[in-house]
Amino acid sequence: MKPNAVISFTGPKDIQAGISLTGSKSESNRALVIAALSGGVVKAENLSDAADTVTLQRILKELETPAAGLRTVNVGHAGTAMRFLTAYLSTIHEEFLLTGSSRMQERPIGILVDALKSIGANISYTKNDGYPPLHIKGGLNAPSAEVFIKGNVSSQYLSALLIIASSLTNGLTLHIEGGLTSRPYLEMTLDMLAAAGISHTWTADTIRIEKQNHQPATLTVEPDWSAASYWYSIASLADNAVINLSNLRQESLQGDSQIQELMIDLGVRTAHIQGGISLKSGTSQQIDQIIDLKNCPDLAQTIIVCAAAKGLNLAFTGLETLKIKETNRVLALQQELAKIGVLLKEEQEIYTLDCSQLAFPEKVTFCTYDDHRMAMAFAPLSLLIKEVEIEDYHVVEKSYPDFWKDLEIAGFTVKEVETLIHS
Repeated sequence: MKPNAVISFTGPKDIQAGISLTGSKSESNRALVIAALSGGVVKAENLSDAADTVTLQRILKELETPAAGLRTVNVGHAGTAMRFLTAYLSTIHEEFLLTGSSRMQERPIGILVDALKSIGANISYTKNDGYPPLHIKGGLNAPSAEVFIKGNVSSQYLSALLIIASSLTNGLTLHIEGGLTSRPYLEMTLDMLAAAGISHTWTADTIRIEKQNHQPATLTVEPDWSAASYWYSIASLADNAVINLSNLRQESLQGDSQIQELMIDLGVRTAHIQGGISLKSGTSQQIDQIIDLKNCPDLAQTIIVCAAAKGLNLAFTGLETLKIKETNRVLALQQELAKIGVLLKEEQEIYTLDCSQLAFPEKVTFCTYDDHRMAMAFAPLSLLIKEVEIEDYHVVEKSYPDFWKDLEIAGFTVKEVETLIHS
């Protein structure tokens, strides 16, 4: 039995707070693998304390010591680590069993494996075709320098290939097929590689990286804009709020920095101040257009839940990749929003909120489905609901371990309760 937490906010909904966020998980995980491939030439600083990053850092540290025989590498719930290590382990002259949690073994990886095998990787499935666990015989000697891969499923597949490209005998030419989802994450990867001395060319749907050496560099990780998104939701739902978030940069590598523009219509303005940003609540605007979240799908739960709580019948697109995340996030949203009377309707990849029956009970329990973003997206509703119970609240450790402590800084009450898991 995992503990739940009851979140509440009493008194005037006037929030004045200063919050220091953890480093970006996305930047941290890329920095760690780039540093590992560089053989110590590249350093990584201000790493996230998120569980995914801690797991990847531990694994890479253990890999520094060679081992004989089959080596088991278990990433747990860390999806980015699974994708990046699938490529990285293929370059190491050892034999690995790469595995993860039961949910990780349900998340597809066949597109990346096929791409790696097309350039000479020796990878096989130990259970179900297309899914972890993977048996990897490393020491990739790529006879081909060319790979064709779908870009509209997960940008992490592409990033995994690009990170190892400069270490391959003939470099790598990557052809993106079927469009590109989460483009900012791919741009983040290439920008971080460039900071480490790895150049590339990108023409139309083709990216080319020659074989080349990393150059001495320190990759300093920016705080996490995904984590910042929950504070935008809080600012939007509060009666009045001024929330300062330290060290976030206006010119960010992170696609989730788009939250600044996306939340203007939901009543939150962003000011860039000395040492970070300041969020200020205001009035929501009329939104008529469909909101495209293809380039920032990790913001989807935050924005959709916030809009639902405000009674905004908004329409969204670009949510298809949510179905293969930590859980099927579309289904999870539909089930949990129904608890406040809101429907999330799906028709031909357009998702529309119907808030006509929106109602806030005195208390509601939200399930998290082993998904950190579900917990953090629904917690701000405690500004509108007397008691919000979050199932398995420790799930936030995956990306934002201090989330509950930071809520308390802002005036929320967080109380752990031992209870049976609700459904």
